[in-house]
Amino acid sequence: MMLKIENVLDAEGVRRIREIIDAGPWVDGNETSGHQSRLAKRNHQLKQNCEAAAEAGQMVLNAIGQTPEFIAAALPLKVFPPLFNRYGQGETFGNHVDNSIRQVKGTEFRIRSDLSCTLFLEPPEAYEGGELVVEDLFGEHRVKLNAGDMVLYPASSLHRVEPVTGGARTACFFWLQSMVRDDGEREQLYRLDRSIRALSGERGGEDAVVMELTNLYHNLMRRWADA
Repeated sequence: MMLKIENVLDAEGVRRIREIIDAGPWVDGNETSGHQSRLAKRNHQLKQNCEAAAEAGQMVLNAIGQTPEFIAAALPLKVFPPLFNRYGQGETFGNHVDNSIRQVKGTEFRIRSDLSCTLFLEPPEAYEGGELVVEDLFGEHRVKLNAGDMVLYPASSLHRVEPVTGGARTACFFWLQSMVRDDGEREQLYRLDRSIRALSGERGGEDAVVMELTNLYHNLMRRWADA
């Protein structure tokens, strides 16, 4: 499942994060790359574990924790500390697949990367090119969102960032391990949750059909989830 989630950050949230990260130490983006990614990646990245990355990353975690659509779709169990990247003119990240296991260096924290997340921090009119392109059996999906919006997609997808031909593209990116490993099962739960919320708004939470669907949702979670 690939999903656009709007307004994860409002304009003030974007401004505050940009103020923090723009003043931070930026390094070669291959600081956190595996062997395959190094062959395709040309960008810059806020130095991992620096003070600016920790402060801005916590702001992102706070924001997604208060975004019901994100929680419903991702069903997060563990979230990798958010990272920040920037693509200047001519910089790009060719076709690649994210590592299946991500570990924070020097710690025992690691996740199975079920989902990849990109939170855009630059208005689309501020740069040319730089689209995130995600491939699946239906073809290519090209993504270039408003600042503060996020795209959520399977980490198993082949994807790339097109070359930036003008301006600069700044974004936050991270991975998460979901309570529900299987993408198809996760999508069904999200669709069911969305239907329950809509029906509850029309009929009220104590409606018999709403209660029955809620019961079904939680029993499927018991069957499929690791928590």
